Amino acid sequence: MFEEDEIPLTTLFRKYKAMPEIERKALDMATGKTLDVGAGSGCHSLVLQEKGIDVTAIDISPLSVQTMKERGVKNVLEQDFFTLEGQFDTILMLMNGIGIVGTLERLPKFFRQLDNILAPGGQVLCDSSDISYVFEDENGMIGIPNEMDYYGEHSFH
Repeated sequence: MFEEDEIPLTTLFRKYKAMPEIERKALDMATGKTLDVGAGSGCHSLVLQEKGIDVTAIDISPLSVQTMKERGVKNVLEQDFFTLEGQFDTILMLMNGIGIVGTLERLPKFFRQLDNILAPGGQVLCDSSDISYVFEDENGMIGIPNEMDYYGEHSFH
């Protein structure tokens, strides 16, 4: 459906000042024991560590986990969000991290897991991408194909 799209390597290893405003705002709002979901290279976790935040970074990619450890992220787990145990005051899901849900049908499972691991009074900070522009015609009208239940469901490889 899309042209091949690659994230520049520098994006994965950027510092706080090079991050988009929405990410900086989320990092500034993180408090207490924080979970960085799909932490990738650990750029958000490193910022939080520097601020003195108790952060746990998780990713299902062994290479990401190794990279984070080598970069100095102190608490890193090769872990699936949906099987994680513990309690967190802030759950951070940046760079389209909410995409781990996958489909609308998995939303209840996602919310049950949040209920299990989010401490009372805690917060979830996430972002998502609106890809409706993909379906925009030359007149600016959005035409979602009839066979699609929800245009935001996509698999990324």
